[in-house]
Amino acid sequence: MNQLATALISLRRNLMRSILTTLGIIIGISAVIIMFALGEGAQRQVEEQIKSLGTNILMVRAEAIRSVGATGAAGNVNRLYISDADAIKNELPEVVAVGAYNRGQAQIVYGNQNWNTGIQGANVDLLTASNWQIADGRAYTESEVRSGAKVVLIGHSVATQLFGDPTFAVGETVRVNKIPLRIIGLLAAKGQDMRGFDQDDIVIMPLTTANRRVVGKSGKDINRVSRLVVAVDQEDNMAFVTEEIERLLNQRHRIAAGQTAFSIMNLSAMLSTRAEANRVFSSLLAGVAGVSLLVGGIGVMNIMLVSVTERTREIGLRMAVGAKPRAILSQFLIESVVLCVIGALLGVTISLLAVMLMQYGMGWSMALSPVIMLISVVGTALIGVGFGFYPAYKAANLDPIEALRFE
Repeated sequence: MNQLATALISLRRNLMRSILTTLGIIIGISAVIIMFALGEGAQRQVEEQIKSLGTNILMVRAEAIRSVGATGAAGNVNRLYISDADAIKNELPEVVAVGAYNRGQAQIVYGNQNWNTGIQGANVDLLTASNWQIADGRAYTESEVRSGAKVVLIGHSVATQLFGDPTFAVGETVRVNKIPLRIIGLLAAKGQDMRGFDQDDIVIMPLTTANRRVVGKSGKDINRVSRLVVAVDQEDNMAFVTEEIERLLNQRHRIAAGQTAFSIMNLSAMLSTRAEANRVFSSLLAGVAGVSLLVGGIGVMNIMLVSVTERTREIGLRMAVGAKPRAILSQFLIESVVLCVIGALLGVTISLLAVMLMQYGMGWSMALSPVIMLISVVGTALIGVGFGFYPAYKAANLDPIEALRFE
């Protein structure tokens, strides 16, 4: 305890030098914690996006017909129909659900309130395939899809804009492109997607309702869809199902061998790749922050060596009155550790303030880890021992007589 008090007195005696010495530690600790908070926040954001999309999801869309890398002429674009979704679901037992939908933008009106939002005309399976949950009310049925019923599901953001309190939405009637539609369900909030768009800024209605009444399609276009969302039973089947979907669609649409007309994307794999990239990037940044800590430790060692030189007569006097080398060694080690721990605590405080500013002031996704903060402080104390040992050893091995003669 006496040695700790002596260490604090010694550090306070050269306050400005002590503060400057701890700067490297402060910067290093702050950088480590902030980098890990950024990495963990990005990782959690990706996990939430995967959860909101649903697991084992394939996105299918039609594209211009390609032959050996060459794109076909303008207008030579294949089409997807609701019958394609039914065929995939019926012929591939590994497929859990196939959502089919068209999307666009429309003005939704309630009383004197209006909002421009995304609309989707979809089959019943879209809710299952895209992992949409109903927070209030109910989903529409297969019979309502067949009859083109004037019903709609409304997203959380749209409900907030029109009604203030989303719980008031169910049962009310809104107008979409002047067509009255009754709200039968409120979609559970999902948040942002991987591109940063608000997934809750949407209304979903039966596909036939959207095509016949809202958009005004006719003929074959009534059953046409822009995308299919395929939910597969397990991850091991994703590659097989992708090949089977391509084979089945090529067969149904009479696509010649060597040509491709459909794009099939594995959304879960894309997000997992992004998560891995985030982890690698965070590790690189953490490595840079670790170098800052190393530099800070070297700075502590240099200052402690200067301190040994300045206090040579003091060390000689203490040895002359009976202080043992072990006591001198521990004294300088304690001073080094105290410097590093103070720097670590200040670094943790600064990093907490920085994370709060970035999270609440700038809207960044951050996630603080108490374990990382604890490891940082303990690691910094070990840095103090490691880099402070040589100066302490040098002080403990001074010749008392030579130390007393030192000017």
